[in-house]
Amino acid sequence: MTNVMANVMAWGVAGLSAVWAALRLSGWEPEWPWVPAVAMTPHATAVAAAGLVLAAVLRNRAAGALALAATVGLSCAVAPRALADGGPGAGGTPLRVLAANLMVGLADTGELMALVSRVRPDVLALQEVTPAAVERLESAGLRETLPHAVTRPRPGAGGSALYARHPLTPGEAIEHGRFGQVRAGLAHPGGARVEVVSVHPCPPKRYGPQPCWRSGLEALPRAGGPPRVLAGDFNATLDHLLMRELLDSGYRDAAEVTGQGLRTTWPQGGWGPVPGVAIDHVLADSRLGVRSFAVHGLKGTDHHPVSAVLTLP
Repeated sequence: MTNVMANVMAWGVAGLSAVWAALRLSGWEPEWPWVPAVAMTPHATAVAAAGLVLAAVLRNRAAGALALAATVGLSCAVAPRALADGGPGAGGTPLRVLAANLMVGLADTGELMALVSRVRPDVLALQEVTPAAVERLESAGLRETLPHAVTRPRPGAGGSALYARHPLTPGEAIEHGRFGQVRAGLAHPGGARVEVVSVHPCPPKRYGPQPCWRSGLEALPRAGGPPRVLAGDFNATLDHLLMRELLDSGYRDAAEVTGQGLRTTWPQGGWGPVPGVAIDHVLADSRLGVRSFAVHGLKGTDHHPVSAVLTLP
């Protein structure tokens, strides 16, 4: 590579990184191609840092200054996810939450049952739940382990369900397009009542406007009122503006609180050149403590299940 080509590359990386940082930090989210692209911000941060190193090697001070500004800006947005902050109320009564996307009901039933046995969730939030998947899971004994349920199975990707160890009171499901997000009130034996939502808005399209994706996220209840947990496949990362607004209403992301916010959850097993992103979350009302977060494997689906141990106020 000639020196001229290397300097062109340094300027290209620095310029692209600066534009990315400006958009990410601006509070403005154009629909396309930014909505699908912004999920890659942690990877863009690494690219910006590589551009800074390249500019330093070439002694290109101007490109280096631009790359430095981009690296610092993106790092300020991304780095806190790798730093545990503990948070308030971590010593209360535990509430174990497990969420899994079943990929149109194709996830391995035996492995999911084994995961439920290991994690011992109080609440299991499922997405992409089909009628056949419900039949297989309940035939395998899911209702014996988690006897209370609110289910809305559908053919394809639009079904969801909640299974729980303790009584559930069904709430009004969140409907948007072909996707339904069930919710219910959980009556914990300790006396606390917590609302739980199995989250699954439409996935963002690769091009064009995103009305279904936006409406699905905007329909999620803001924090306030009863303590609430949102768990599942959000089809959004912490770099999406709608997710940041949801958190700002009074939720905390269990992965970020425990310093695991950069752990990717999709695609499980890798899809060739597609980098991993963190789109499966457990969001807890800020009045709840967060003890732990974990990412699991599950055959037959493209998502990693996620779990968290929360504590009730």
